[in-house]
Amino acid sequence: MSTDTDLPFLRADDPARAAAQAFDSRVHAAMAPLFSGLSPIALALAFTDWSLHLATQPAQSARLLASAQQSALQWWGETLGSAAPEPRDLRFRDPAWQQWPWAAMANAHHAAERWWSDATALRGMSGHHQDMTRFFARQWLDMLAPTNAGLLNPEVLQRTRERLGGNLVQGAMNAFDDWRRDHGLPPLQAATAAFRPGQEVALTPGQVVHRNHLSELIQYLPTTARVQAEPIFIVPSWIMKYYILDLSPHNSMVRWLVDQGHTVYIVSWRNPDESDALLGLEDYLEQGVFDSLAAIRRQIGEVPVHAAGYCLGGTLLSIAAAALARPGQVRGADLLPPLASVSLLAAETDFAEPGEMGVLIDESQVTMIEDMMAERGYLSGRQMAGSFAYLHSRELVWSQKMRELWLGEPNVPNDLMAWNADLTRMPAVMHSEYLRRCYLRNELAEGRFPVEGRPVSLSDIRQPLFVVGTEQDHVSPWRSVYKIHHLVDGDLTFVLTNAGHNAGIVSEPGHPRRHHALRHRPAGGAWVEAADWAAGAEQREGSWWPSWRQWLVSHGTPDTVKARTPAAADVLCAAPGTYVHQCHAD
Repeated sequence: MSTDTDLPFLRADDPARAAAQAFDSRVHAAMAPLFSGLSPIALALAFTDWSLHLATQPAQSARLLASAQQSALQWWGETLGSAAPEPRDLRFRDPAWQQWPWAAMANAHHAAERWWSDATALRGMSGHHQDMTRFFARQWLDMLAPTNAGLLNPEVLQRTRERLGGNLVQGAMNAFDDWRRDHGLPPLQAATAAFRPGQEVALTPGQVVHRNHLSELIQYLPTTARVQAEPIFIVPSWIMKYYILDLSPHNSMVRWLVDQGHTVYIVSWRNPDESDALLGLEDYLEQGVFDSLAAIRRQIGEVPVHAAGYCLGGTLLSIAAAALARPGQVRGADLLPPLASVSLLAAETDFAEPGEMGVLIDESQVTMIEDMMAERGYLSGRQMAGSFAYLHSRELVWSQKMRELWLGEPNVPNDLMAWNADLTRMPAVMHSEYLRRCYLRNELAEGRFPVEGRPVSLSDIRQPLFVVGTEQDHVSPWRSVYKIHHLVDGDLTFVLTNAGHNAGIVSEPGHPRRHHALRHRPAGGAWVEAADWAAGAEQREGSWWPSWRQWLVSHGTPDTVKARTPAAADVLCAAPGTYVHQCHAD
């Protein structure tokens, strides 16, 4: 259990202060729903920063006013000339938006977006407040987009004519079913295809061979007579269920690796409850990484292990690798197998520039989250999902709801969407530590992240690294992931693949329109800026998985060994195990 007294809601040295803080915490938690979980103080500070700088820069204000007038005149000229909207905006891809008056509406919206992007970049504002004002301006503009204007949307108008209003009736039924789901009631309409772990997804045969309070360790059954000597140990993020890497058989990374002749282990995290409120990051490190590695060694001996981590699991794995590499190591390190290599998939280690995630994270916002968690002991899966939806409201809220409510189209999930809706909780202490140590203080990049009371440094890692970033990642922007080049001196291969945080990683061979770039930096190699890296990287068509497998084989023992199957005495139950089925209504 974490005992970090640096967490504000754990301080109790002054009884009067603690009592006042507890009362204020409850007030903040009660206020949170009124502001959608956002800190009103953080919002007010950003708006005040912007408005005061605007008020004290008269020339800049005059320029913005003139720019607005010029934009209006230009829009009027484009309207008379029937100019088409920007082709890159997929919201206006329907041909009807190319015609008057719809094209004029779309162009006016794009003009407003350009003006606000300019208006929120005022000299003297803090970078964080600039990002916040630009982000929230975009949120409002996305909400007010002409595509959300109901019958003023030409697609909706055409569909309503074709179906004689049947789409509006169907949309009302969809809205009622959404309301019932939000209140824990079953929908009235027939359910769409299910994606249940062990039945439609997470189907790769395997056995749970170890279990503790926080995690289960799954060993997958071999499909080849011989396998690579070094097994692959995968640490997924505990923000969502592990089977993102074992979805349907055709796009399961785990199944593909097994079929390529690898012994694969993966961690399945427990979905925490109220009793887990005091679990911290070190508990996840010990029970998820170190304890699992110890179980692997008991099974296969001192054979080195290829360790891989995805998203937050990769951040945790990098901490583990650094702790094991430092002088003195960690307690029980002699019971763990050596690491042959470390692979980090869409995982940040430097949080100085976290992209859109950082917009919603500052001291005031983290305090609000801590107050919300203090009441229950965790951050609910719904709250976590709401944060991600808010970051991508254009795609995950407005465009989706427009098609569901106005066009009357059912929201038919695929396996990736169903996994994304399989929500998990975050223990209060762990989540607070993660936000404060990584996002607010950037302790891992600065060599101040403590493990067993002593800080670790990523520069101690000597194993070769394979690091993957994705081009359209809003969770772990690839330039932020790329910063690991600053933090380690060893052999490093960096891969940049197209698509986003999930789809870019779940990118099986044969998937259409996939490509990736790859570049190797030898140990002690010179720093290459991200833009120069991209210009000099080798371009490859198709999935990055075969490139990774080639790299794994090249950093392992040349000879293969007889395929490994779990010993009967180690088997606790069949994959996907029990923890993956833990679901909570909130």
